[in-house]
Amino acid sequence: MIHYQSYIKSASTILSLYKGEEPFANFLKKYFSTHKKHGSKDRKHIATLCYNFFRLGKALPNALIEEKIILATFLIGNFSKEFLLLLKDELLNFAHKPLEEKLKNVPFDILDIFPFAKELSGAVEVEKLCLSYFYQPKLFLRFREQFLRWNMLERLTASKIPFEWRGLDCLAFENGTNLDDVLQMGYEVIVQDYNSQQTLNYIKENKSLFKTPNIDMWDCCAASGGKSIMYYDFMQLKTKLTVSDIRLSILQNLHQRFRKAGIDKYDYFVCDLAKGQSPLTTIQYSTIICDVPCSGSGTWGRTPEQLYFFNVDKINYYTTLQQKIITNAMLQLKPGGHFIYITCSVFAAENEKQVAFIKKQLQVELLQMEFLKGYDKQADSMFVAVFKNK
Repeated sequence: MIHYQSYIKSASTILSLYKGEEPFANFLKKYFSTHKKHGSKDRKHIATLCYNFFRLGKALPNALIEEKIILATFLIGNFSKEFLLLLKDELLNFAHKPLEEKLKNVPFDILDIFPFAKELSGAVEVEKLCLSYFYQPKLFLRFREQFLRWNMLERLTASKIPFEWRGLDCLAFENGTNLDDVLQMGYEVIVQDYNSQQTLNYIKENKSLFKTPNIDMWDCCAASGGKSIMYYDFMQLKTKLTVSDIRLSILQNLHQRFRKAGIDKYDYFVCDLAKGQSPLTTIQYSTIICDVPCSGSGTWGRTPEQLYFFNVDKINYYTTLQQKIITNAMLQLKPGGHFIYITCSVFAAENEKQVAFIKKQLQVELLQMEFLKGYDKQADSMFVAVFKNK
């Protein structure tokens, strides 16, 4: 009990200092580097308790930090026998019951965790979304088509690392699984969320439309380049890649991933499409992938601190930003070209309402629109819409 009390006290101190201005993982790393008294085992326990706290989202806003840590840990169930000594009698009898039964004995409604139901995309089941915060999302890998899948599976089986199939090209692992000694990470396989792997399904299922002469693709908000690598794999080298993002540091990370993936022929430039067109205004592209900056609400299962600090007014900020990027990017879409709009958001304003904006303002044809549920798969939730220029 002494250990757990100490861990909870340390977690409470950390949480009281954190103001949500940077990813919590970064803040935690800096804190532990300054406070070296915590060993590796201690750091792991304290970090777990902190993340448990954030998984209650907006519930119990007036409760003491320590009370919320204990209640969240009780619900999530990632505790040892020592923790049971901290539970009140009315909770102790339910410590090893299923989550749904535990929730009947807590002083809040499950919907309090995510109190933005009115803002959600139509396909989102809000209660299931709230329940998903009590489960750590999985680590997902995508097999690259040009490598022998059976050979990689043999190595995984020999390593005795547990995994689940999530489709022909996708495997799921417990988050934090170390695979560096088993697979050539970033070369044979790509770390990519399950639903991120589904965002280019239209291209995968209609490859003939995208393998016309002089085919080219611009990933205009490329980040670390995961979508571009997937597109490159689908096209089997028969395409010209161009990538851009708002900072050179972002593209430097992309360059490293591309080198590891064996991609060495591509163009790139730095560009902030929220402030204007790209510097290459005379060039047009047959495919534009636009994975816009967004609230990230579909990924908050991985970063629950973002839910805790989220203000609903930020949705307007992101939708305005997205419309500027969309408008400037589509100026460079060839006649008959495809525009693929992607978010990792669960909010209608960033998803369906942006589709309505694109159709109305930019006079393009909507070919496909899909909300990709992740909260029922321990994955991210995403949204994708495919348009064709007239």
